[in-house]
Amino acid sequence: GGQIPNNLAMKLYRQSVPVLGTSPISIDRAENRNKFSAMLDQLGIDQPAWQELTSLEDVKGFVEKVGYPVLVRPSYVLSGAAMNVCYDDEELENFLKMAAEVSKEYPVVVSQFLENTKEIEFDAVAQNGEVVEYAISEHIEFAGVHSGDATLVFPAQKIYFATARRIKKISRQIAKELNISGPFNIQFLARNNEVKVIECNLRASRSFPFVSKVLKRNFIETATRIMLDAPYSRPDKSAFDIDWIGVKASQFSFSRLHKADPVLGVDMSSTGEVGCIGMDTSCAVLKAMLSVGYRIPKKNILLSTGTMKQKADMMDAARMLVNKGYKLFATGGTHKTLAENGIESTHVYWPSEEGHPQALEMLHRKEIDMVVNIPKNLTAGELSNGYKIRRAAIDLNIPLITNARLASAFINAFCTMSVDDIA
Repeated sequence: GGQIPNNLAMKLYRQSVPVLGTSPISIDRAENRNKFSAMLDQLGIDQPAWQELTSLEDVKGFVEKVGYPVLVRPSYVLSGAAMNVCYDDEELENFLKMAAEVSKEYPVVVSQFLENTKEIEFDAVAQNGEVVEYAISEHIEFAGVHSGDATLVFPAQKIYFATARRIKKISRQIAKELNISGPFNIQFLARNNEVKVIECNLRASRSFPFVSKVLKRNFIETATRIMLDAPYSRPDKSAFDIDWIGVKASQFSFSRLHKADPVLGVDMSSTGEVGCIGMDTSCAVLKAMLSVGYRIPKKNILLSTGTMKQKADMMDAARMLVNKGYKLFATGGTHKTLAENGIESTHVYWPSEEGHPQALEMLHRKEIDMVVNIPKNLTAGELSNGYKIRRAAIDLNIPLITNARLASAFINAFCTMSVDDIA
């Protein structure tokens, strides 16, 4: 099951109810952030710096050591509820008040939040602490987007061989220490060749059905058989050597959520997902994005691309669009950066600025086919220019992407192949 059975496991165990598979004591060691982090320290496994919250002063002291941004999260909660990235003192104080209300029984953990870092998922089934079968997939988006909202690529395409080896080694250590029998999922952060563990869930994750379908190996059947002590088949080593790629894209219902800001963060927002298989990454990305409702733009694209780092990440994609014959419209900072890189665009103005053409008016006149609007950080945006543009795109049914890496992957896909090329 998901989070609810995990929360019930200890209660059932205390009532002497037999629980199949992994022991509830191990589930508690993985779910309780403090116990889990202490276990990683004891095993010598790297993790983002963290501290358990006892008072606001202690947290401020911790933040002075590691610096902003930080991630605030309670234990035993579903889908990142009451978990948030804080960028300054004011945000931190607001979220600590909210987190304290969410979980009175369990303490809040504050940890360092690493930006521009890859997130990698390890889904596996183990028996008595030994990994029987596993799958390593990667998020297209950098860490900070909830794994239920992120676009997932399996098998992972862009991680170092050494990183994959390290992930397998750490996962085997954790499986052994917790004596896992059944399904589990570990989320990792990877930057350069450093690997850090975010969390371990001793249950099936949302990526389980996806990797099972791509691999044509039913992970849940194996896990259930192990939990019931029934015979099961081990995968042949070559079963992991597949000739295709799967991409899981998320479906959102922002059009039905009146006034909601369609930006993704550590809280989960998606209401569904589509898994697609292609012969290469571009093919699978294009299929998945079209399946969740995106359209290949015909002519005009509006770009507004956040921080300098995000602007730089978007340059290759912008150049690709111009070479493909698309007309780019860009807000002030983005227009300037594009011009400095020799990429032609038309300057459009924010709703709060004087001048024409106005971005919002162009959207209402249906002159824009796709909007790439990347907020500067992950905090909930106030009623700002960016929010007005994002909301208008959703309300007018214009495809909107709010993540630089996902935008680049989609642009690369539709610029290098057409719908007719999809196999």
